[in-house]
Amino acid sequence: MGEILDQVEARLRTALGEPDARAAVTFLGTDRFEVLRFLDSQSGSDVVRYATLGMSAQPMADPSALLADPVKGPRAELVLSLRAGLADTDRVLRPLAVLAASPQVEGVIVAPGSSLDLGEPLWPGAPFSSVLVGEPGGLVADLELDAPLEPVRFLPLLPMTPNEAAWKRVRGARELEERWLARGTDLRDPLRSSVPLD
Repeated sequence: MGEILDQVEARLRTALGEPDARAAVTFLGTDRFEVLRFLDSQSGSDVVRYATLGMSAQPMADPSALLADPVKGPRAELVLSLRAGLADTDRVLRPLAVLAASPQVEGVIVAPGSSLDLGEPLWPGAPFSSVLVGEPGGLVADLELDAPLEPVRFLPLLPMTPNEAAWKRVRGARELEERWLARGTDLRDPLRSSVPLD
């Protein structure tokens, strides 16, 4: 599956530029996962983007299936965008690799609208311990693979405070996203507080 990952990395480079750092993590019984860091300073926005590389090497399997299909099934990588220089966000590399490994380790399918909870801050001192999985196709276009393989989708991660995560469990992802939009929440701000949920 190295060929797929080569294509995935090429797509990331096309969309985000050259990575300025990368880290590799291997978990017991899983493949190797990398996290690439891209600094978007050309547009003057000073946004740092972290993208996983390795999650798409295998398709995500239905946890209720007796046997995982080695070919068919959704494939994805994760992308997290944050404002650079405001917090020690580079410490998010290992937590992102943990999230990327969750389909192999826990047998979950990561899809838009789902929540991923680390149970600890995304980086030291972060007000977020979970993320909402957003819709693909915005920042990095889907990568089509030869049939019968499904395309690789690049899923944005939106950090959630504990209050937002609890509210999302009750009200759903769409209502939380509408609340963020209505309040003009800067989801890239690594220091932001919870959106008002009353």
